Amino acid sequence: MTIAANQPYFVPYLPYWQLIDCADLFLISDDFAFMKHSWITRNFILVGGNPQYFRIEVKKASCHKLIKDTEIMLPDLRNKLRTLEMAYHRSPCFNAGYELIERVFRYPQTNLCDFLTASIREICAYLGITTRLDFTTSVPGNFGLRREERIYHFCNYFGADRYVNAIGGQDMYHYADFRARGLELNFLRSEAGLPRLSVIDAIMNYSREQLRDLLDKRSFIHE
Repeated sequence: MTIAANQPYFVPYLPYWQLIDCADLFLISDDFAFMKHSWITRNFILVGGNPQYFRIEVKKASCHKLIKDTEIMLPDLRNKLRTLEMAYHRSPCFNAGYELIERVFRYPQTNLCDFLTASIREICAYLGITTRLDFTTSVPGNFGLRREERIYHFCNYFGADRYVNAIGGQDMYHYADFRARGLELNFLRSEAGLPRLSVIDAIMNYSREQLRDLLDKRSFIHE
């Protein structure tokens, strides 16, 4: 069984979805500290051909709160739809893409984690990703463990024998440490060749069939 995990990010770039797609189970790390100026609440889109931050505002942002205890400002979120319309109305797949993102942004509740999880589910369905989703809060005793120990613990809890991490974790995690605990460690390398922009940009420019092909353009770095 293969597990991957990450914090819930705001419409993240394609490699995030490749990570979800390669796993049998993807854990949403909802009990991590909320970090200001992170991918949890912002990403890049193209405006006039130039990368520009695209954000959601939260109420009383604090690193002393967990992601699951943070609230968003709905009026601000819904106003973002006009920004997307102006930026992408000439894109080849705008109609289907806008319909999807409008559905995502019309989510009625203010809890940040609930909104991000709902957006992950909606976009997974659009991309044809069927990976099971769960939360780190569903794993008894996981909260409070240090970084690597959390991974070992939830992999053991779910009976996984392989853990896949984003390629950025190569300096943090080591093959021997995972092997000592009966786990194969892989790092996902995206070969889709897309710029580091929100998946919104890809959705507006590629059909669902093309997006499916792009998801499959990946390889794994292993020992």
